[in-house]
Amino acid sequence: MDAMDRKILAELQVDGRLTVTELAARVQLSVSPCHRRLRDLERQGAIRDYRAVVDPAAVGLRFEALVFATLRWEDRDTVTAFEEAVTAVPHVLQAQRLFGEPDYLLRVATTDLAAFQQLYDQQLARLPGVQRLTSTLVMKHVVDDRPLPG
Repeated sequence: MDAMDRKILAELQVDGRLTVTELAARVQLSVSPCHRRLRDLERQGAIRDYRAVVDPAAVGLRFEALVFATLRWEDRDTVTAFEEAVTAVPHVLQAQRLFGEPDYLLRVATTDLAAFQQLYDQQLARLPGVQRLTSTLVMKHVVDDRPLPG
């Protein structure tokens, strides 16, 4: 990956709806080479997807919590079962496996506290292998969906 590829990625992180012509103009490259580079970045996996970033509050998801999960055991079967089950919970926006304790960090969005409590009791607490859940509420996003540094 060279400096031109990094310029292309930087522009697309700011505006993923750019046409190839607009992108080429912004990175000062002709359209054909820009298009080739774009396709190469997609094939290599540097660009994983294109999508709209939706404001959760605009669709009624005004309550957000970070949930820390500690598993009883960390054997392969337990980890696999937990990860498959947490992937199936639509209100879990992100899930990361961590080193040390806790084992996982989940970012969860719901309509309100009552909906979070219901999700917590009926789905999160019942995830396979869970020993303990600890949660904290998100007061405000200070840095959110920032483009990756070049």
